[in-house]
Parts: sequence; C-alpha cells; structure tokens
Amino acid sequence: MRCLWIARDLPFPLDAGDKVYSANMARSLGESGIYVRFLGFGGSSASASTDWPIDFRVVAGNKRSPLIALLMHAPIAAAIHSTASYRALLEAQWREAWDVVVLDSYGSGWALDACLQMRNHRQGKIPVLVYLSHNHEESVWKTMAQESSVALPKKLALWQNYRKVRALERRLVGAVDLVTTITAEDAHAYAMRVADKRTVVLTPGYSGWIAPDRKIRVDSPCRVVLMGSFRWIVKQENLRRFVELADGPFAKEGIQFDVIGDVPQTLLDQLRPAARATEFHGFVENIAPFFSEATMAVVPELIGGGFKLKILDYIFGRIPVASITAAAAGLPDSIRMNMLCRDDLRQLVDAIIQVIRKPLQLNTMQQQAFAAAQMHFQWRDRGQQLRHAVEGLL
Repeated sequence: MRCLWIARDLPFPLDAGDKVYSANMARSLGESGIYVRFLGFGGSSASASTDWPIDFRVVAGNKRSPLIALLMHAPIAAAIHSTASYRALLEAQWREAWDVVVLDSYGSGWALDACLQMRNHRQGKIPVLVYLSHNHEESVWKTMAQESSVALPKKLALWQNYRKVRALERRLVGAVDLVTTITAEDAHAYAMRVADKRTVVLTPGYSGWIAPDRKIRVDSPCRVVLMGSFRWIVKQENLRRFVELADGPFAKEGIQFDVIGDVPQTLLDQLRPAARATEFHGFVENIAPFFSEATMAVVPELIGGGFKLKILDYIFGRIPVASITAAAAGLPDSIRMNMLCRDDLRQLVDAIIQVIRKPLQLNTMQQQAFAAAQMHFQWRDRGQQLRHAVEGLL
C-alpha cells in the first residue's frame, strides 16, 4: 500500500503537540508496512528524520505572508501554505498511484479540491481520502472568537477566521471517506453534523522521555510547571488568563510558577512587569531538571479542544497534573481520577493551593497515573488502527 501524506510542514523539530502527533502517526503508519510519502515545508529540518520509514519531500520556496493570507478565502493556516510551489509539488504526485491520501489537519484543507479533481479523473483504483483532524476546529475557533480579550480589530479578524475555518472543516468532513479524531468527544461533534461519516479515534501514543521513580517530600519546594509552545494565539490567550489569575495567589502562598517554552516578546512584555511568582524560562533543551523539582504540572487550557500531549509528558515525567476538566478529553478514567480536574481557572488555582503541600496525595496521583498511562499509549497501535480503517474502505 502507498500513502501520500499532505501536511503543512515537516514535523521537525518535534517542539509542538501538533508536530509530535503528525510525525508519530505517519511513522507508525509507515512501520505498519505502508509506504508513506510526506509533503510539507521545512527545508533542512528533514535531516532529523533519516532513520524514519517515511519519504519526506520538502516544498520549495517560502510560505505565504500571514497578512496576505488574511485576505484570502481560506483560513489563515491553510492560505499560508497553499503556495504555487506546493500546488506544483502536489500536482506532480498524481503521476503515481496512491492507495490512500491523508490531509493532515484543516490547514492542509486547501488541497481538498486538487484531491477531489484527481479522483474524478483517475482511471482504475481510486485512493481513500482521509482527514486527519487535530481538533474539532469549528468549536475551538468559535470559543476563541467569543472569549478572546484582544482589541476590536483582532477580535473581528478572529471571527472572520472562525467563519472560514467552519466552512473548510465542514467541506473536509463531508468530502473525505474517513475522518480520524484524537478524542471521542471530537468524533461525537462531527457525528452531530454528518451522522453516517466513517470515523476512527486515534488518541496519541507516547515515545518521549520517562523520568526515574521519584518521591515528593514534605520539604519539597512548591513549584508548578507549565510547558508548551505559545506561538498560537489560542495558547497565548490561555497563558495570559492563567498568569493573570494565578500569579498573585501563588506569590502569597510561596508557590513558584515556571513557564517553559517559546512565548512571543509582546506577551512577555505584558505579563512580566506584574509577575511575582511566575518565571518565564523560554525554550529549554533539557526539561529534566525542571520536572525533577516540580511539585505539580498545570494544564490551564480553557480555550481549545483535543487531546493535550503535554499531559503525557507530565505523567511520564512523574509529576502530578492539575487540569481544566475539558482539557483532559481523551484520557481514560484510570488517569483522570488521578488528576486534579476543575471546570474553571479560579477553581483550578484554589485546588492547586489546597493540595500542593500534601505529599501523600501528590505521590499517589503521580504513581497511579503513570501506571495507567503505561498501558494505554503505544504509537505502534495507532498506525495499525489507521491501516485497518483504510483497508476496510478499499
């Protein structure tokens, strides 16, 4: 079997959740015995993939400017990537036969029309068309547009992009043969609109660093860690809200809040002057020292759906996790019951303060969540699931 994988970017370095998911889904599909050709922007970063069972092809040239993309019919994430060079590379792929074509995230939805046109003119076997979703994007962008506190011009731009995302995602779901989702909640959201659409839930696996056994002690420093990439506007809004709400109470209680990851300078300039408990560390090569000193990890993502890969980083890093309830979507009950979940940010901050000096409870949380996660998150299983779903449609 042969698979053409249409992505926005080559997924290297693996420094964001969407890259990790795309890379490992493609890799596990390749390891299942399917030839995978992966298209995307990325330049020399493809050199990090030499030992992967994937044929990476780099799109020539640069992406489109976000300002120009803003004026186009497609959502910004799609319009940025729909360059003439990418279209030419995609057109060249139709000279070969494919059993399956994957559109990786709604940002690759610009290629839908080309894929449909190819299928209409293909003689012989028609490839299965798959939409690999990362979120139920319509819900994510609607919430973002409603809840964002940005100034009016940006607010209008969010609403405009939401309408574009909604239209593209609905077209994708309606046109493809198979929709994959990261959570059962997303699958249900798609089924509410297209009841007979074939879907398969592909929760992430885990292949990252695993911390040695550790114990949180009575005299352990009170440190809360948040790790992520904060370049996406949704991530920035979640970070802003949590810091503004948690920094004061954390400082009062002697709790240090460590933010690890790339934060835009404009947001840093807004948050740093008033911060007393919060320290921004930027991107770090080695997270182990931060994890070994953390008493808790937090997932304060009130806006944005989908599975949060960072939760697995925390659990396998042996850190107790506090999370917004909705952000724990896709996790089995055996893990959720060993997390501190609350429905809103204020409740979450209060709960962290209440338990952060209770080592017995914290150690039970991290040990039992770790044991449960070891049973549930294997990437190789996801590739087999996707292969079987595709074979059922050939």
